[in-house]
Amino acid sequence: MKLKDTFFSKKLTLNIRGQLMELSAPKVMGILNITPDSFYDGGKYTSADQIYQQAENMIAEGADFIDVGGYSSRPGAEHISVEEEKKRLDQALGTVRNKFPQALISVDTFRSDIARWAVENYAVDLINDISAGYMDQAMYATVADLKVPYIIMHMQGTPQNMQQNIKYNHFLKDIIKYFARIVHQLKILGVKDIIIDPGFGFGKTTDHNYRLMSCLDDFKIFELPVMVGVSRKSMIYKYLGGTAQDALNGTTVLQTLALTKGVNMLRVHDVKQAKETVQLYMKCIEMEEWGYENEAVHRNPE
Repeated sequence: MKLKDTFFSKKLTLNIRGQLMELSAPKVMGILNITPDSFYDGGKYTSADQIYQQAENMIAEGADFIDVGGYSSRPGAEHISVEEEKKRLDQALGTVRNKFPQALISVDTFRSDIARWAVENYAVDLINDISAGYMDQAMYATVADLKVPYIIMHMQGTPQNMQQNIKYNHFLKDIIKYFARIVHQLKILGVKDIIIDPGFGFGKTTDHNYRLMSCLDDFKIFELPVMVGVSRKSMIYKYLGGTAQDALNGTTVLQTLALTKGVNMLRVHDVKQAKETVQLYMKCIEMEEWGYENEAVHRNPE
């Protein structure tokens, strides 16, 4: 019996630097925000030394990817210029690529100019777009030309207004239609590696977020890898109390639930804890397979 996969026929590889990366074992993407106002780690990593140390820590803890972001996407975040975003990214991408040349780097941006610049100057390996192309209509063609994996996230509106007047006709159906339209456009353009991020916390109430968690396996319809980012988000501490600082335990619980629903990537602040979560989950799957095989022997002795 094959390793259990909730998404039975899903694409389980990414082409990165001409090599196929297997996603049958879920991957962990470490978050490296170089913004002054991100909701959890804003202002922590602004100098080259701070960036280097955090990247080194994440790599040592087993991060499969490092996601570098220069534009805060927390609700109500300040809108910054292309020049400011590039200035922030320049130092961080340069530091990570020079110090850790083999690291797989994602850039968190919705701007096609930034995506092209990051790939051409720092050999960035993935583009992580919170707007899935809606905030820059040139992004699809740019990603197709760059031939790098593209993460598309669901969001209503922009970071500045996404938590205002939240409304859906049919919550899950609306999100499925959103992705169906985008995936179709990307495939027409020849984009081969697409990752879906349902967008926890982006244009959704707390109840919406838990509804989304409950039906993650419905995204199997796309037969594409799925990434989840619930790390220390308000859906945890608004329900349990406290702040983002108190939300690690809740993060681990929700990440575990996401893994059981077939998610392939976790985007996280706490790499060590997420890697351990994946390891324990995979051990359970391994033993489940072992049990099936041994029971089959007992049922059908030679």
